[in-house]
Amino acid sequence: MMIKQAIQAGALALVFAAGLYSGTAAAHGRVAMEEDTCMRRLGDNSMVHLSAYQPQHEPSDQYCTDIPKEGNTFLVVDLVDPALRDIPVGMRIVRGTSEQEDETVSYVRPSHHPDGVMRGETTLDKGQYTVFITGESVPPVHYQYPLRVQMINYAKTFRAAVWPLIGMLLLTFLGYRIMQSKRVRQWRSSRRP
Repeated sequence: MMIKQAIQAGALALVFAAGLYSGTAAAHGRVAMEEDTCMRRLGDNSMVHLSAYQPQHEPSDQYCTDIPKEGNTFLVVDLVDPALRDIPVGMRIVRGTSEQEDETVSYVRPSHHPDGVMRGETTLDKGQYTVFITGESVPPVHYQYPLRVQMINYAKTFRAAVWPLIGMLLLTFLGYRIMQSKRVRQWRSSRRP
């Protein structure tokens, strides 16, 4: 009887933990610049930051590489490196991974961005895309971001759920061992009428 209850409790814990960590996309939020997955760096100084917005779905959320839904998407590139503000910088969004071979779905021609912000707007269908950001300098600077639109990143979901699942399994095992201990069994039998 106890083993069955322990198995049921463990299964419930697994289902609960999986439900907590199975979201398809989450806004990247406020994290330190070094930890931000939306930041790209070339060399020591040259950095850019990408944010994607879908105000028709979630007006206040910002995304990076995992975009939750299809539709109109605003892309904002912050040119963190001040030197990038003095050279023409452009952006190309392709369906797939090859800048030359795959279909271009949106293009922002290279121009100067003295305010350090480059903006683009496109409509994205479900699938994989790549954002290429290119600065026309010598040597040219080149950044890229993979985009996943309305796709579950199973590897990321698994990595996020592993430690909570291990914790829940350990707690379940510990609870089972405590319930099987001699003291708890004696205490439980003394409470029965």
